[in-house]
Amino acid sequence: MTNTLLDLFSLDGRVVIVTGASSGLGAGFAVAVAEAGADVVLAARRADRLEASAASVAARGRSVLCVQTDVTDPGACARLAEAAMARFGRVDVLVNNAGVGSAVPALKETPSEFRSVVDVNLMGAYWAAQAAARVMEPGSSIVNIASVLGLIKSYSPQAAYSASKAGLIGLTRDLSQQWSRRKGIRVNAIAPGYFDSELTAQIRGDELQAYVNQTSTLGRLGRQHELDTAVVFLASSASSYITGITLAVDGGMSGH
Repeated sequence: MTNTLLDLFSLDGRVVIVTGASSGLGAGFAVAVAEAGADVVLAARRADRLEASAASVAARGRSVLCVQTDVTDPGACARLAEAAMARFGRVDVLVNNAGVGSAVPALKETPSEFRSVVDVNLMGAYWAAQAAARVMEPGSSIVNIASVLGLIKSYSPQAAYSASKAGLIGLTRDLSQQWSRRKGIRVNAIAPGYFDSELTAQIRGDELQAYVNQTSTLGRLGRQHELDTAVVFLASSASSYITGITLAVDGGMSGH
């Protein structure tokens, strides 16, 4: 049977690890890749919260494995990859989504506060990518979830968060350079703008909407499915000639 254009977006027969999959955007990504045909390995620090995500994946008819994982621990990331291999025998995609936010004025931010954000958002992504790349075969894909705040100035005082996401964009370029040709692993990043999520729910709605109206072309928050499609695109064969890039999914915010 001849493959159609839409077949290139399929994740049938593939195994996808999603970190930070217990809630928010990560839980949405898990459902999206399952709907695209993948079996899914869910990873997060809050193991009890993974069950809801697992049920959503199973409801799409896909196999699912939950692994409690603290991405700041390289050993835990290695065990995550090992568990995926033991259950499924392969890892085709890593959606490097685990992350934390912060909003602390720079002159008040403590060393431990700054380090804790960088430890998860940048270093944790590195350890997870290392672990996945060690078991991935050629044709695999890593999708790092960065942020538009790695590209433009922030709405609020977010030095640690912005620095960590800018670092993740730089890490994406370097890992792509190292692994795309030698190992056949594509590495890309997505830079989301402001989405309707648990994170943005902590910001007063009128203040955030005013900021989005001022800075984005579309003038509204993003919706989960608008980010899911970008994840599936970069995870699938539809993006087979794309590596080392950061795809801004931000309603035009970075181009404003």
